Amino acid sequence: MSELASPPSGAATPGETSEEAPLVPEQQRADGSAPDAPTVRTTPAHDVPTAPAVPPVPSGTIAGSLLASRYRLRTRVGTDPAACAEFWRAEDTILRRDVAVTVLRRPAPGAVLGDDLSDVDRAEQMVVRALRSGSFEHNGAARLLDVLTPGASTVPEDVLGAAVTEWVPGRSLGEVVADGLIKPLAAARAVAPLAAAAEAAHRHGLVLGCDHPQRVRITPDGRAQLCFALPRSDVTPADDVRGLGAVLYTLLTTHWPLSSADAARAGLAAAERTPAGALLPPSEHRPGVPVELDTLTSGTLGPDGAPGHVHTAAAVQRLLTEVVAEDDRMALFPPAHDGVPSAPGDVWQERSRTTTTSGDPQRRRKMTIALTALGAAVLMVLGYLGVQLGDMFVENGSPPIVVDGAPVQPAPGEEPQVAASPAGPTVAVAGVDVYDEVGDRDNADRVTRVIDGDPTTAWNTSNYFQQFPALKPGIGIMVSFASAVQLSEVVIESPSRGTVIEVRSAPSTEAALADTERITEVTLGAGRTPVSLDGSQPVEHVLIWITKLSGGGSEHTSELGEIEFRRAGV
Repeated sequence: MSELASPPSGAATPGETSEEAPLVPEQQRADGSAPDAPTVRTTPAHDVPTAPAVPPVPSGTIAGSLLASRYRLRTRVGTDPAACAEFWRAEDTILRRDVAVTVLRRPAPGAVLGDDLSDVDRAEQMVVRALRSGSFEHNGAARLLDVLTPGASTVPEDVLGAAVTEWVPGRSLGEVVADGLIKPLAAARAVAPLAAAAEAAHRHGLVLGCDHPQRVRITPDGRAQLCFALPRSDVTPADDVRGLGAVLYTLLTTHWPLSSADAARAGLAAAERTPAGALLPPSEHRPGVPVELDTLTSGTLGPDGAPGHVHTAAAVQRLLTEVVAEDDRMALFPPAHDGVPSAPGDVWQERSRTTTTSGDPQRRRKMTIALTALGAAVLMVLGYLGVQLGDMFVENGSPPIVVDGAPVQPAPGEEPQVAASPAGPTVAVAGVDVYDEVGDRDNADRVTRVIDGDPTTAWNTSNYFQQFPALKPGIGIMVSFASAVQLSEVVIESPSRGTVIEVRSAPSTEAALADTERITEVTLGAGRTPVSLDGSQPVEHVLIWITKLSGGGSEHTSELGEIEFRRAGV
């Protein structure tokens, strides 16, 4: 089974190239003169002195080029010729972090782009649209960090604009499906955040441009997220709806259903069609696809006006949310065969799969917790039955005492002794993610290490030159349980003495910090730090919120090795 996760750190990423040839050459007018200058520019071309004080920036974008004296282009990971755009993984040399840069280039001479706009006017519209989206933030789309206008001395002459967004860790669509089919419900869960982002953008009069396969990446925790900005000038909300259907269709079938040229550039196969030109539904490619997902792909990718056509991103989000909720509700029942082998951590396994857990510490820990809970439940039932049977044969009014699940009667003349409640068992964690409202979710691909049962593996924050809240109010880890649970204690194992942590309850994993409720605060020592949660209300989501980092000077960072939650004693 293919997992929606990124390859190990440092491994070569398939599909990424370091092409140094520019996407297209600079365009000229028919009379041989230079093209019109952009409407928005910092230093107009006609104002450049004959003897510039600094060397002119060469035309073209190649690996190693520096834009705006700050963003160094590292690897070109894709192109969108319809937008005259290149997609680059780059480095912010000031903040020392990876960013995604969309570069607009002049179209090749004779290129047909489907509108009557000049290349400068077209780029200007795209840049203005990007500037309008500057305040839009959603976890389904990378945050816009900077917009570069043409004409500055640090921007190549044939670059008509650029947008800088956060780099989305993980893999491209082509890399994800290259490993084989994934489970249909995993595909639905992946596309749901992207659909929510499109719905929110459309409400604000914006568009994402998610109808191009190289603009979307899959995060290590399995979420589809828009990575590259500056969509085509003519893109509409309807194109976003088709894009959502296309991303879902690709995850279900490994085929891209829109432009076959875009599919080839992304390393994807083009979708198969009937002789009449209709798309084959995902269920024709593989078993186990829910009828709702079949209907959704047909509704988003079908022609306008066709029966069942889906017009809005809100409808896509609503249907995906319902499918995911239904899957959660039916988790105790065997799933339909979907052509994908069960993973080691799945509840339901094929008969042929070996059941040994010796090589998987996390699965062994889950099995131990499950067996412990089952044993405790059996003892409680036996104890209750013992109490009822004892009442039938005991004449005095003294209640029986239950010790380790067995009913015991006090001797004549003795006062009943009540056994102390045992310490609560460990609570299994259903999900964990880095919570960061204003940053780039430090080391999100390592966060599962805090619940893997191995204290020698750890998650750590980035290194900050200043203590919180100078750069951000804090950073945290959002933990979710399968259902609401009454907690008595959380134990945090960390070598970062002095780290200050607030334990907060949250109504959802995407709740704003202001909507969470502080339960308690603790300063960590070196090693295991138990934190009492007595008196707290049942919670389904808990935020471990770091408000002060360990360290000093210009190095502030904290490391968490293991987080363990204990249920309140029965």
